[in-house]
Amino acid sequence: MKTSKGAITVTSATAIGVGGMMGAGLYTLLGLASTTAGVWLPAAFLVGGTVTIFSVYSYAKLGAKYPSRGGAAQFLIRCFGDGVIAGGLNVFQFLGWIIAMALYCAGFAGYVRALLPWETPAWSGKLIGIGLIVVVVFVNMVGSKLVGRSELFVVTVELVILGVFVVFGLLKSEPARFAEHGDHNWLGVLFAAGLLYVTYEGFGVVTNSAGDMADPAKELPRAMYTALAIVVVVYVVVSSIVVMLLSLPAMDANQGHVLSEAGAAAMGHVGFVVIGVAALLATASGVNATMFGDANLAFMVAKAGELPANFTRGVWRGGNVGLLVAAALTALFVVFFPLSAVGSMASLAFLIVYGTVSAGHLRVYRETGAKPWLLVLAVVLNLALFVLLLGYTIHTGPASTWITLLAVLALSFVFEVEYRKRTGRSLKLEVRG
Repeated sequence: MKTSKGAITVTSATAIGVGGMMGAGLYTLLGLASTTAGVWLPAAFLVGGTVTIFSVYSYAKLGAKYPSRGGAAQFLIRCFGDGVIAGGLNVFQFLGWIIAMALYCAGFAGYVRALLPWETPAWSGKLIGIGLIVVVVFVNMVGSKLVGRSELFVVTVELVILGVFVVFGLLKSEPARFAEHGDHNWLGVLFAAGLLYVTYEGFGVVTNSAGDMADPAKELPRAMYTALAIVVVVYVVVSSIVVMLLSLPAMDANQGHVLSEAGAAAMGHVGFVVIGVAALLATASGVNATMFGDANLAFMVAKAGELPANFTRGVWRGGNVGLLVAAALTALFVVFFPLSAVGSMASLAFLIVYGTVSAGHLRVYRETGAKPWLLVLAVVLNLALFVLLLGYTIHTGPASTWITLLAVLALSFVFEVEYRKRTGRSLKLEVRG
C-alpha cells in the first residue's frame, strides 16, 4: 500500500522502533546473561544500549540520506558498492535473522513447556518451535496487513503486562540482593552485554519508514534515539526488579523462563502465568516480525542480484520463495541448536552486521554528514563486544556454536562469489570510487 510524505510521524516511528526492539530477547536471555553478570545484569543491558547508540547514529544518518525500505541491505550497497562485500554481508544478514528467529522459537518452546501442568520430554521443545514456524509462515502468507495488526496488538499487551509486573515487583523487591554479587565482575558484565546485544537488534526497522516522513533528516534520528531510550529504560528497570526478586541460583535454575519465575515471586501463580503468556506473545511476535522482514530482505537482495531470482517468485497470496527458505533454515537451527547456542550466535551475527555497516559508512560520511569519529567508535565498540563474546563462547560453550557462526559467515561469501560466477555478475570487492 502506498503512503505519502508525512504519513509516518516521529511518534509512530518511535512506536515502530520500540516494537522492533523490545520483546523476545528480554524473555529468553535474562537467565543466560545472569550467569556471567550476576546481580549486575541491569548494567549489562546499559552497556549493550550504550554500544547501540553509536550504531543508531550511523543508521539514522544513512536512513535520512538514503531513505529506502531495504534498510541495512541498501546501506551496504550504498557504502560498499554492488560487489562481493555488500553481497556476502547481505546474505549473512539474511542468515543472521534466521538465527534470531531460532532463538525466539527456542524461547517460545521453553515458556510453553514451563506453563504446561505436566512434564514434557526435551525433544518436545523442538516440535513446539517448528510448529510455531509453520503458523508464522501461514500468517505471513495471508498478508502484511495481518502481520502489522498482530504486532501492534502484541506490543500493547506486552507493555501493559510489564507495567503491572513492575508495580507488583517493586512492592515485593529486596534491594539488599544487589549486595550478593559473589565472584561476578566487570568482565562478566561485558560478556553479558555482548550476549544481550541481540535484544536491541530491531532498531534498524525504523529506517525503513524514512521515505514516508516529512523531514527524515530531523525526524528519523529523533524517533530512533527516543525508541532506544525507552527500551533501555524498560530493560534496566525490569532486569533490576528481577534481580531484587530472585536469587542467583534461582535465576540459573530457571534460565529459559526467568521472567515468569520473577512474576511468580511478585504476584504468585497468576504472575507466573501472566508473564508466561506475555513471553509467548513476545517470542511468537518476534518470529512473526522477523520472518516478515527476512522474507522482504531476501526479496530485495534477490532483486539486486545478490540472491537467486527464485527468491522473488510468489508461491501463494503474496508469499515468496524467500519466506519458505527462511522458514526451512530456521527449523534446522531449532532442531540442532539449544537456546544458549542460538543466543550467542544471534548476538555475534548482529555485532558483525552493525559493525560493518558503520565501517562502510566511513566511505560515504561526507554524503551523509556523519561525524567520522562517531562511526569509528561504533566500529570499535561493536568489534570489542564481538571479540569478548566470541572469546567467552569459545571458552565456555561447545565448539559447534562458534564454528557454526564463523562457517555461516564464510559460506555467505562463498555463496555470493559462486552465484556471481554463475550469473556473470561483477566479482569486484567494491565498485564505488
